[in-house]
Amino acid sequence: MSASKEKVDLKNVIQVCVVVKNIRKAVESYWNLFAIGPWKIYTFQPPDLTNATLHGKLEKYSMKIAITMIGNMMWELIEPLEGPSIYKEFLEERGEGIHHVHFAVDNYDQTVAALKKQGINILMDGSWKGITYAYLDTERELGAIFEISKPLDAQLPPPEAVYPPSNSGG
Repeated sequence: MSASKEKVDLKNVIQVCVVVKNIRKAVESYWNLFAIGPWKIYTFQPPDLTNATLHGKLEKYSMKIAITMIGNMMWELIEPLEGPSIYKEFLEERGEGIHHVHFAVDNYDQTVAALKKQGINILMDGSWKGITYAYLDTERELGAIFEISKPLDAQLPPPEAVYPPSNSGG
């Protein structure tokens, strides 16, 4: 990379993501093996998922995600559902495994523009309930896919499910 190119300031890692074939089995395994959880489970799909693109073309896709905190780090599991996606591509090419690392950036739009000037394109992006995300084509240069999103302080809505289910009997 030339010294004259604008550098992108990645603030910190906020999430690590693993793509899985079956989210229910995966959360059960994480819980049973390491007591990692509880998991908040969401479905990202239209109409809540908008402006979705894959390799620069508008595309309809959906996924089930489960998230939990391990210390200060968010751990995310993604199961691809309908439509083509980089998650399905990953599963077909490699099977289950670590898919991407999510970084905090101060200015999403400025970061995307700076990266485009450096030849780093967006693999897949979209917006879900006011949160915009982009997966960057950084694997060739850095050996991993990077994700950025806005707003940085986004609050997720209540989950559609939690695992393990809360024990209301006390």
